Amino acid sequence: MDSLSGLSSLTNTQKDELMEQVKQQIAVANAQELLTKMTEKCFRKCVQTPGTSLSTSEQKCVAMCMDRYMDSWNTVSRAYSNRIERERARN
Repeated sequence: MDSLSGLSSLTNTQKDELMEQVKQQIAVANAQELLTKMTEKCFRKCVQTPGTSLSTSEQKCVAMCMDRYMDSWNTVSRAYSNRIERERARN
């Protein structure tokens, strides 16, 4: 049986709840991916010689890198959202 065929028997409330759960799962997955990529990129950029602890300069570099990464991600996200809204308004 196709897993999507059961959707037709759901009430509108159940469909809305299911859609909300899917949206939440997507948001969590996106946040995890963002954190993973940010960590990888900033570690590669800032930590020249891995050891048991970070030097003060490495800590500052990582903090600044993460701040810049988040600022950039927020800017791109806002621009993307604005574009989606403009396209929806045209239709």
